[in-house]
Amino acid sequence: MLLSLTMRLVAAAGLGATALTVGGLAAPVQGKVADAAPACLIPQTNEPAAAARGGAPGVDHREITVAEQRAITRRTHRLLATNAAARIGGTALVAATVPVYVHVMRNNAGRGDVTNGQIYQQIAVLNQDFAQVGASFNLVDVRRYNNSAWHQDQQSARYRALTRLGGANALNIWLIDSGHLGIATFPWDYPGNRAVDGIRIDYESLPGGSIVHYNEGKTAVHEIGHWLGLFHTFQGGCTTTNDQVADTPAQATPTTGCPANRDSCRMPGADPIHNYMDYSWDSCYTEFTQGQTERINRMWAAYRA
Repeated sequence: MLLSLTMRLVAAAGLGATALTVGGLAAPVQGKVADAAPACLIPQTNEPAAAARGGAPGVDHREITVAEQRAITRRTHRLLATNAAARIGGTALVAATVPVYVHVMRNNAGRGDVTNGQIYQQIAVLNQDFAQVGASFNLVDVRRYNNSAWHQDQQSARYRALTRLGGANALNIWLIDSGHLGIATFPWDYPGNRAVDGIRIDYESLPGGSIVHYNEGKTAVHEIGHWLGLFHTFQGGCTTTNDQVADTPAQATPTTGCPANRDSCRMPGADPIHNYMDYSWDSCYTEFTQGQTERINRMWAAYRA
């Protein structure tokens, strides 16, 4: 359930920032931090098709090699072995509530704003789509900033370090307009990049936004999947390693649109075009698998609980 919110005006880094907040949170202070490698980066142009999650090939997220996947798995196993909460049959995330902080990065003229209603609708989408993995999302605070550079995702390491709120379990969402549809950090990167942890999404991807086929709030679902430790369903292509989830069939390339009977690999199972971690249209998304749920639970217990 959303918390009861009140409006207040705060000053942040010399810029006016309107905050929809519950408590008297301190204004950000100056700081500098190295940029975190994104999990998902989608280029856009003025053409609707190019605004799809897929965009140009090879630029969606930082490269995760098979060797790195194995190293992450080993590190996760070590962390879980010392975490009593994680030994509850892989259900550490069940009934977990994720605090959410939304940062609306408008330009100096106020462009890039969204309504409170859109934000509430986005939270409702998250609660609907992540119910199957045992997570719920509680909107704690909404803050609005007027800064043209930040609006275009320039100085992103700085503005995130100045504005991020909460700990490892807190989801920070920055709404921007920078030429990409969504970017996320991975949970295993949090220890070294905690100041910039979270997701950045195009403000027009919220419910009621203007990006055709990508305006039902599912970009946030996809990016939060990365934030919780999931790879794309097509990670690794037609390999047994793939996305390290056994019940998502191997997939050679990302999906565009919502095609019927797509099967890009000569391996068991059709492409999981309805999976939130593919690149399908928002209207095509319907599921996380049980394997993805179990992976999310492990990653939550290891890095965010």
